[in-house]
Amino acid sequence: MTHTTTDQPPRRAGGALVPVLAFAGIVVAVMQTLLVPVIKDLPQLLDTAPSNATWVLTSTLLSGAVATPIMGRLGDLYGKRRMLILSLAVMVVGALISALTSQLLTMIVGRTLQGFAMGAIPLGIGLMRDMLPRERLGSAMALMSSSIGVGGGLALPAAALVAQHTDWHALFYGAAGLGVLSIALTLLVVPESPVRAEGSFDLLGAVGLSGGLVLLLLPITKGSDWGWSSGTTLGLFAGSVVVLVLWGLYELRSQAPLVDLRTTARPAVLFTNLASIMVGVAFYVVSLVLPQLLQLPKATGYGLGQSMVVAGLCVAPLGLTMMFTAPVYARLSARYGPKTTLIIGLLVIAIGYGGGLGLMDAAWQTIVTSVILGAGIGLAYSSLPALIVGAVPASETGAANGLNTLMRSIGTSVSSAVVGMVLANTAQNAGGVAIPTMHGFRVSFLIATAAVAVGLLLALFLPRASRPGPQHTQLRASSEEDAVLERAEEVLRGFRGRVLGADGVPVARARVTLIDRRGRQEGATVTDEDGSYALAVPAQGAYVLAAKASGHGPRASAATHSGEERAVELDLSLPGETVSA
Repeated sequence: MTHTTTDQPPRRAGGALVPVLAFAGIVVAVMQTLLVPVIKDLPQLLDTAPSNATWVLTSTLLSGAVATPIMGRLGDLYGKRRMLILSLAVMVVGALISALTSQLLTMIVGRTLQGFAMGAIPLGIGLMRDMLPRERLGSAMALMSSSIGVGGGLALPAAALVAQHTDWHALFYGAAGLGVLSIALTLLVVPESPVRAEGSFDLLGAVGLSGGLVLLLLPITKGSDWGWSSGTTLGLFAGSVVVLVLWGLYELRSQAPLVDLRTTARPAVLFTNLASIMVGVAFYVVSLVLPQLLQLPKATGYGLGQSMVVAGLCVAPLGLTMMFTAPVYARLSARYGPKTTLIIGLLVIAIGYGGGLGLMDAAWQTIVTSVILGAGIGLAYSSLPALIVGAVPASETGAANGLNTLMRSIGTSVSSAVVGMVLANTAQNAGGVAIPTMHGFRVSFLIATAAVAVGLLLALFLPRASRPGPQHTQLRASSEEDAVLERAEEVLRGFRGRVLGADGVPVARARVTLIDRRGRQEGATVTDEDGSYALAVPAQGAYVLAAKASGHGPRASAATHSGEERAVELDLSLPGETVSA
């Protein structure tokens, strides 16, 4: 079992913490759209077949999916800032490898390393939870979560401009430079989180999850090339089911699992993750459809005949709107809660795609569609980390948000495969070249609308926000005063007392852990200089208070909470029993 420790005194987070972490998220997201402007030219640039060139994109997706939950867990165990810097450093190495080669295999290696940086998103969210006061946390996490879309939207016109006027390898040099800048800013501004999960890294669980994800995502991304009914595709899908089921059984029996599946099965976490898949599907459809529509020649009768750079600029409002939506989300969430904000975001996305079906006749219409969809996706993306953070212990923030980010990646992968198949099957042949049709674009928008409808249904099943405990904060405080009052009320509803040593001397900086009847940690704290502690409880019932300090033996005491403040003193000079937490 893992639990939180805060043996290190926290450093005060400066005002630059949020923009620096958000910048790191944007830099990471750039990796996903970096090569979009040159996709059609990759076979020629790498001197390979089109089917082989797609591995340059697939490798980044697979490594990002694998790295996201693993880096989140490593951050919980060994320090989120440390793992954030490691993720960015691996990305820089990968970008430099890609910048120095035109060989397919070496390029795939570089792109695989770049994908590992996707773990920076949940790590940044975890750092924000650990370092920021509650009144700043909602908007900060919203910006960090939206950075995936912001980076993708802003990178598209920038990458198009670079690719159009310079050698395409300059894209990777630019990405490496951004990565180095992000590392430098993180070292200067971001303190390490004092929150740690105790336990060891689940290496076997990491191998099992990685294998299952590769077996699942590989046929999703390559199924259109191999054939959806081919033995390879079906065999990989079957293998993924077997591996993931065996992995799940192992994780349920593990004392320190990579992913706590019992926590993941909570309705608040489960339905949030399922809704995240649908939001990922909806987000990627517009990124696939609008650039193609804008660049198709006007001779087709429906293409808008814009250059690569202009097409990128028309889609850029998608990312910009997502970025500016973060403060709007904070106000809505403070008043109505993240569940309601997620529902509002999904409704706005549905309006965007519904209206977009008739807004495909001019470049300015695509901008309107991008703005509406950016607002909806921004609200939806911003709500997801708040829902996750409000449902899991602080010691599992990195891993839980890593899993949620993975769910979004699965959604974009499914979106890419399904929309690619639709556009290919509805394409018309012109001089031996398959050209997407307006019918295919509209069917793709309808698919996105259907995904939003499913996401909306899932969001409705999210449990109503209950009064939060210390590990289940709903992040709805609208001011510093409200936050202080709410924290005070939580303390009054829990246990408080002192930890004593020999001859009744108070023990400073002793760690006190609250354990429920099932052996699960529900809270932890460190005593003050006078040996006093205070721990809120999530619900009435029987608990064990376990205390330990350097130079003293452990002490455990059973206590029952009936809704009123309860004083419990823990004397480390008395014989105690060791309680596994």
